[in-house]
Amino acid sequence: MRLDGKVALVTGGSRGIGRAVAIRLAETGAVTYINYHRDENAAQQTCSLIAEEGGVGRISRFDVADYERTQASIGDIIRENGRLDILVNNAGIAVDGLLVRMKESDWDRLIGTNLKGALNCCHAVSRVMIRQKWGRIINIASVVAEAGNAGQAAYAASKAGLLGLTKSLARELASRSICVNAVAPGFIKTDMTAALSVQAKEKILEQIPMSRLGTPEDVAGVVAFLASDEAGYITGQIIRVNGGLYM
Repeated sequence: MRLDGKVALVTGGSRGIGRAVAIRLAETGAVTYINYHRDENAAQQTCSLIAEEGGVGRISRFDVADYERTQASIGDIIRENGRLDILVNNAGIAVDGLLVRMKESDWDRLIGTNLKGALNCCHAVSRVMIRQKWGRIINIASVVAEAGNAGQAAYAASKAGLLGLTKSLARELASRSICVNAVAPGFIKTDMTAALSVQAKEKILEQIPMSRLGTPEDVAGVVAFLASDEAGYITGQIIRVNGGLYM
């Protein structure tokens, strides 16, 4: 599953799942751009980890929710390399709480990053991928997009929107050898799950047939496969990485 000669962009690549994905893509040979919005130190650390493994990592700062900035930044990447082959839409935020208490501003911010941000990036890369007649777009969704979760109505809606975007764009771009898929992780060991209480983690584990939380590397391996030539006949699919939590 080598990606030598390919150029990849991972949004929200400074930590967690995004970091693991960026490292894996770089390990397999892709020049990998790590997008971040605020935490430059974390993005630089991801680059350092990539360099330690002999890969090539570069950083690109922009807010995916900002259409103009996203277009300009991705345009810069394309000009620097003459191509962009792989887009991983990982950038996302969570604003949890019951819907009756949710502020309109929180809804707009969440949808703007999780859904509109992915749309902005897809729009920016589609033309170059069409010209290349090759491309991979991988959207990082969530188990709650299909199963739902109390207290996460807005988050679930944004991730469910990603699934619709994935399937529709897959149909639009398939004739140009561009594959568009979604990966839907379950409970993964990240900063978010680290903040859960012991009791909350125990309740979660009771629901997972494999009786463990996933790791960012579990997700990264699937993304690397979908980004490769070996996945050239897979498009419009949702790959669930959840230990059997949702089937």
